[in-house]
Amino acid sequence: MKRKTNKQKWLMGQTWNDLLFAHYPVPAEEIRPLIPDCLALDTFGGQAWISVVPFEMNHIYFRGLSLFTYKRRFAELNVRTYVTFNGEAGIYFFSLDANSPLAVKLANFSYALPYLHADMSVVHSENRIHFKSSRTDTRAPFGDFDGVYGANGDPFRTVKGSLEFWLTERYALFVLKGRKILKGAIYHDQWTLQPAYAEFKVNRVAESAGILLSPKPELLHFAKHLKVHVWPPEQVGIFDRES
Repeated sequence: MKRKTNKQKWLMGQTWNDLLFAHYPVPAEEIRPLIPDCLALDTFGGQAWISVVPFEMNHIYFRGLSLFTYKRRFAELNVRTYVTFNGEAGIYFFSLDANSPLAVKLANFSYALPYLHADMSVVHSENRIHFKSSRTDTRAPFGDFDGVYGANGDPFRTVKGSLEFWLTERYALFVLKGRKILKGAIYHDQWTLQPAYAEFKVNRVAESAGILLSPKPELLHFAKHLKVHVWPPEQVGIFDRES
């Protein structure tokens, strides 16, 4: 599946593992004030969505330096919604908690992504993953998460035009860095998803963005692993805050 990218070559390879998509419908009027005016809130049938996504990342390497691959896993937990810029579908992140100080520092500097420090633990037991995160970053409180999840059905590929496709098949993120509108392009094969189960003891990870989620997500999907190529940030616009 060929995806459009900028003219630069991809910069980094990485693998995402044991990922949960917990999707929540949220009224568009509640999310619109929380994202930059230069981005259009994307909706499916008029409905906006928030997704909470815990996973682990490993096999990280820079282009041409695969011999120096960082193979150790570290955990990440992000809260995202869905946007467009100049008609291109993408993702807008409210927060990305991680237990890798280096990843937090690099992402804050390069993309101005809202990566935040957190203490995390991930325990695997057969078809059960216990993911705990306690945010330690003082820039955004109320970020605790404690949940158990896993696959609960056969693998499948989403169908174009479906809600599942709309939620997962996105190949760009957008972020505002000062007045610069940046795009981060990624490439990967289409997701292979599975139905999932999840039980959340604590889920306050979206509260620092001003988002109160319902106790149970509307949709749950699991993905075992996905190999990804990441492009460097590309400036795609200037945000005139007075216009």
